[in-house]
This record gives sequence, C-alpha cells and structure tokens, in this order.
Amino acid sequence: MFSEEKSAQVAAYLLQKRGGQMSYLKLIKLMYLADRESMAEFGYPISDDSWFSMKHGPVLSNVLDLIQGASRTGEWERWVTGAPSFEVALANHDVTRDDYDELSEADIDVLDRVWEEHGAKTRWQLVEYTHDSCEEWHDPFGSARPISPQDMLKALGWTPESAEAQTREIFRQRHIHSVMAEMR
Repeated sequence: MFSEEKSAQVAAYLLQKRGGQMSYLKLIKLMYLADRESMAEFGYPISDDSWFSMKHGPVLSNVLDLIQGASRTGEWERWVTGAPSFEVALANHDVTRDDYDELSEADIDVLDRVWEEHGAKTRWQLVEYTHDSCEEWHDPFGSARPISPQDMLKALGWTPESAEAQTREIFRQRHIHSVMAEMR
C-alpha cells in the first residue's frame, strides 16, 4: 500500500544526497529507478506507488501528485518543499539516518546504489536513460499508460510465470495492508 510518509522519506534521502535540492523530474526518475532496482533484487518496490509511462519516461503516480500539491496526510510537506524552476527541496536540512524511520537498511542500500549510478546525470539524461533502458516504458503518445509490476518484472528478466506469481503476491500484500489500515 502506498505510504506518503515513506515516499517522502525516499525523496528527502535522495535530496539530501544531492545537497538539498533538485529538479522534480530528476527526483521522480531516481525514485522510479530505486523501485525498479528493489523489484529486481527483492521482488517488491520501495515506494509501492503506481507507475505510469508518460512523455518523459516512467513516473510514480502518487509522488507526481504530491509534488503537484496533492498531499493527503501532510507528511510530504514535512520532508519536501517546492522550489523555483520546477525544483523540489528538503524541508529540513538537519535530518539524520535515524529520522528515516520508514526506510529499511535494504531500502537505503538500494537508494545508495541508484544514487551512485545515476545521481550525477541530469534530468534529461535520466529521461533518455529510462526511455532506452526501461523496457517496460512505452511511449504513451501524450497520455499516460500504466506499468504493471508484471511488466516491470518481465523487463527485468523474470519469466512470465514468475512475474505473474510475484505480481499476485504484491497485490495480495497491498490488500492486506489496506485492510489493516482500515482497522486502525
């Protein structure tokens, strides 16, 4: 189940690695690549967001909404704020590893690897990279097209059968988390 707080912490962690500010397009690409890396390694995304193919490559749907001001819980604004020229910035520069309590060590390892490989790229280099390297992305011709976990897993080399089974498990886990959240 998508967590605004966890996604905000992922964003803040990457922003902190960049010095506190970056274009939101670059941030979304890095977050997508982190989800993709986590899927490759563990079979589960970090953000548990919905992914879509859009003009400039794959995006995390709920994160894009949050960047555009659609916060549901206020957690996003606690971690990330808007900045001029299509940029986002850390809301608080005095965060430590302990503050990222929604992120596991495995999540941090994935984020560090993604930053190491892609952090120096510009937003437009990341757009080009995701167009060329993410087989699950398909040009939506001015629209938005969903990317399923199964499509991503197959693009990552999983067999169709194992990708389908893992996708069922992801949706089962989301359902369990949703039911548990309603019980609170």
